[in-house]
Amino acid sequence: MSPVLVLLLVAAAQGDTGTFVLTKFRFASGDVLPELRLHYRTLGQPRRDATNLVRNAVLILHGTGGSGQQFLSPLFAGELYGPGQPLDTTTHYLILPDNIGHGRSSKPSDGLHARFPRYRYDDMVAAQYRLVRDGLHVNHLLLVMGTSMGCMHSWLWGERYADVMDGVVPLACLPTQIAGRNRMWRRMLSADIRADPDWQHGEYTSEPRSLRAALELLFLVGSSPRQLQRTAPTRDSADAYVTRWLDARLAEADANDLLYQVEASEDYDPSPDLERVTVPVLAINSADDFINPPELGLMERLIRRVQRGRYVLIPVSDTTRGHGTHTVAAAWKAYFAPFVASLERAHPAPRPLAR
Repeated sequence: MSPVLVLLLVAAAQGDTGTFVLTKFRFASGDVLPELRLHYRTLGQPRRDATNLVRNAVLILHGTGGSGQQFLSPLFAGELYGPGQPLDTTTHYLILPDNIGHGRSSKPSDGLHARFPRYRYDDMVAAQYRLVRDGLHVNHLLLVMGTSMGCMHSWLWGERYADVMDGVVPLACLPTQIAGRNRMWRRMLSADIRADPDWQHGEYTSEPRSLRAALELLFLVGSSPRQLQRTAPTRDSADAYVTRWLDARLAEADANDLLYQVEASEDYDPSPDLERVTVPVLAINSADDFINPPELGLMERLIRRVQRGRYVLIPVSDTTRGHGTHTVAAAWKAYFAPFVASLERAHPAPRPLAR
């Protein structure tokens, strides 16, 4: 058994897995779902100070099409959760939710298909807050961090709930509306599925052919040329790699779920309220990110409006993986660890009780 697996088993034993049900959840559209299920995993145990505030909770938010499960991978957990690491599960309480429309939480493929309420990022963040506050009874967060879509959610948390957190780490996104090429590929993906006769307005009995093309587009925008060249340096290895990737994704993907996941970002735009983010922020992007290309210079301009914000651009290397660098903790851990330590010095958690 690998050391990383042992670590994850020990961490899982300390935490919990469950589903929080929100009754009569009202979406921003006005639609109401009688029961909205939010699946979650927790690692570690919460610690409260003398005023009953939880001081060691960290909310970790996943990207489009992902789930909280992805943060148990060696690339992420193996760098962050072990003894003495920045999010050591013996001293931190980690909350890993599956967002609306993802993982084992409520989603279109459960049965409502295209009749599922049209959720947006505002709805997803509101549900996350309810999970933390009402489901897990956590009244304060040391840190909110997120990758890609979760990165965008973390900016919204910083604007709306700065009074219940100590810091924010957004990984691989921009705190402004999705426009330009980023908007265009999302629109193309959505339009291709909706225009596909096989989609049948969401009531298909087998996955529409457009799903394969949508996944191919996602593969391209999220990939890194350098990493893929190293992984598949020959024609045959490249063909085999992409075939395996597509087969694996097609086996678990659903066209309605993917459509909703991508379209949820349509009205995202935290830029008007960046001055409301009063807690320290460490924003991290990578230089080989196709989705958030650094040559646009957007982050450099936007971060100036964040009172206590810092922006780090990770240079291209053998460690970076394009947009997916957000989950390769080794690429940004050197910046992340001191940031978390600074939050903990400012707001120390009580020591665990001796056994």
